[in-house]
Amino acid sequence: MRIAFIGLGNMGAPMARNLIKAGHQLNLFDLNKTVLAELAELGGQVSASPRDAAASSELVITMLPAAAHVRAVYLNEDDGVLAGIRPGTPTLDCSTIDPQTARDVSKAAAAKGVDMGDAPVSGGTGGAAAGTLTFMVGASTELFATLKPVLEQMGRNIVHCGEVGTGQIAKICNNLLLGISMIGVSEAMALGNALGIDTKVLAGIINSSTGRCWSSDTYNPWPGIIETAPASRGYTGGFGAELMLKDLGLATEAARQAHQPVILGAVAQQLYQAMSLRGEGGKDFSAIVEGYRKKD
Repeated sequence: MRIAFIGLGNMGAPMARNLIKAGHQLNLFDLNKTVLAELAELGGQVSASPRDAAASSELVITMLPAAAHVRAVYLNEDDGVLAGIRPGTPTLDCSTIDPQTARDVSKAAAAKGVDMGDAPVSGGTGGAAAGTLTFMVGASTELFATLKPVLEQMGRNIVHCGEVGTGQIAKICNNLLLGISMIGVSEAMALGNALGIDTKVLAGIINSSTGRCWSSDTYNPWPGIIETAPASRGYTGGFGAELMLKDLGLATEAARQAHQPVILGAVAQQLYQAMSLRGEGGKDFSAIVEGYRKKD
């Protein structure tokens, strides 16, 4: 299949590599010329614009940083995807954005005879490279059936969440909980340390008791607890705090629009905002624990 893949950042590039390895022909577009050259060496075709990439493709996939980029890539009247795409070509945005933008752009696509879905991902850069991502897909039943075989070449868990926009809802709700749970684990670990218990003993108790969660047993923020966690390598790699801040902002804004209280989510957003203002936004989000630790 000839696929337009637009947006080749830390997530998009390995996803595109997996599609090339699976035998697809890719029309590629990104502002990063270096990654374009690397993927061209693997067999990808570099396109001059999103419009150019979409024009001859049988499927369009985008993976972009924010809602403003999604709107620009699809809706630009001169160079956007919808300016060049053929009616009937399925389209999927894998960015993490607000549900309303996903619905708005999908509506504009429908006016061009294009069925569009949203499918934000979970699994991080490691999952993108390994092809083990989870895709949370908001799309019609027919579009989901078309997309699933392609998504299975980039991910392990492909979930149909409902109509367009529901993929984004699933993603922001999950990451809202993740941000809150990481803060909770950080507070518990820091309190235990301050009171004098061995943190490895405490982590072992939590992970065999009712406090157990992914943030404690797989991604524990305390250094030396989980060898593979960012905490054991100076909070490098993983899921950046700025990205967590972005997702919490999406969740709290969506909650505002729905008149739904997210009290802990709002507090979590402020804590990550403070972390960003301290210049620590480039660290993994689990570095939020450093705000609770006594300085040596």
